[in-house]
Amino acid sequence: MLLSCPVRRFMAICLAGPLRLTQLSAPMRALLDRSAYAALLIGVLAQLLFSVNLARPTKPVFDEVHYVPAARTLLALERPANPEHPPLGKELIAGSIAVFGDTPLGWRAAATLAGTATVLGVFAILLLLLGSVRTASYGALLATLNFTVYVHARIAMLEPFLGAFVVGGIAALLWAMRSPPKRVTPRWVLGSLLLGLATAVKWTAAPYVAFAAIGFVALRVRRSDLWAGLTIGKALALLGVVSLAGYFATFLPYFFLREDPLTLAKLLPLQWDMYKLQTQVLQAHPYQSGWLSWPFAIRPIWYLYEPVDGAVRGILYLGNPLVMWGGLVAVAWLGWHWWRTRVPVAGALALLWAASLAIWAAIPKSLGFYYYYHLSGVFLCVAIPAAFHLHAGAKPSRALFWFAVFAGALFIRFLPILSAAALPNDQAFTQWMWLDSWR
Repeated sequence: MLLSCPVRRFMAICLAGPLRLTQLSAPMRALLDRSAYAALLIGVLAQLLFSVNLARPTKPVFDEVHYVPAARTLLALERPANPEHPPLGKELIAGSIAVFGDTPLGWRAAATLAGTATVLGVFAILLLLLGSVRTASYGALLATLNFTVYVHARIAMLEPFLGAFVVGGIAALLWAMRSPPKRVTPRWVLGSLLLGLATAVKWTAAPYVAFAAIGFVALRVRRSDLWAGLTIGKALALLGVVSLAGYFATFLPYFFLREDPLTLAKLLPLQWDMYKLQTQVLQAHPYQSGWLSWPFAIRPIWYLYEPVDGAVRGILYLGNPLVMWGGLVAVAWLGWHWWRTRVPVAGALALLWAASLAIWAAIPKSLGFYYYYHLSGVFLCVAIPAAFHLHAGAKPSRALFWFAVFAGALFIRFLPILSAAALPNDQAFTQWMWLDSWR
């Protein structure tokens, strides 16, 4: 009970506004108890799942060959490393190494926490939007069972941290939306900070700051009771200042490097240097793919497929087909439902997914890769249970239950090539290749 009290109080504030916990009705108190225990259980189970055999394989996987050495260099405060990206993701990997050691476990431990935070962020978003513990729990379950979240929760790359901060930032801004007036500003600041930290992992999070501003203005001009006491001008100023402050604060360790330390005079030119590196024209890559193909999971990526640790092992970065393809149907239905009923939640979730994909049409990248779709895949885990919830109304959806069951069955089926389990031979992968393009 003690463990669930902070979560229970959080839910009380979210759902009950200015009411004190003792003033809530018995059904509301029961809802809060269920949400607290559900969040605690989901978080523990997700963390356990992401942590099993985390040190397998014992060699760096895929882009770990870039980020692990960069984290080591940063931990030793030697010199700038991996200069094309901001520092926070590498700092978190470095912190993980400092706590758990320079071992495969140490490289990846922080990513498991980010994966769990992403799952709980999905739970919080759905609970705040729809007020249903059941729907929120299904969303968190689908996020856990989505192969992309699982794989990224077990690898020292930037995507797990990007997902955790963006999803957490959205949840915090929604938390502020119906909070008592005295609590709106601190929670808005929290959300702004988390989005700024997401941008300090990868610049591809920056559009979500703009999305937050546009969404706030669009809702606030129609509903003055939302974010009560927070004016449009103050909200936008805080969003901009706090997100930028959080972003630039992550460069602090660079001022203490032994070789080529950062100075205030170099801080802004460094941003231009990163831009040039991120927009340089790169050579063609076997795993490259266009952003229009990502929703259909046409070209996944083998993060690993080779003999290692005494066996042939593979890690395929692929979305759960039921979640990825079924999610497209859910997004389309949400868009249609909004058009027919003007229910704001339906339109907002459909637009969030569409915008998360559309930004890649504007980002000046010479090459695209399927793992750029990571955040969009997370948003599908929000869209699917939301669509079932809005379609079923107040009734529990048996269809959502069976959807989750089949998603779980697919997760178990594909687990050997998601978790680097030992395979019988070098051709074993063929049993999972539904499409030729997956090879």
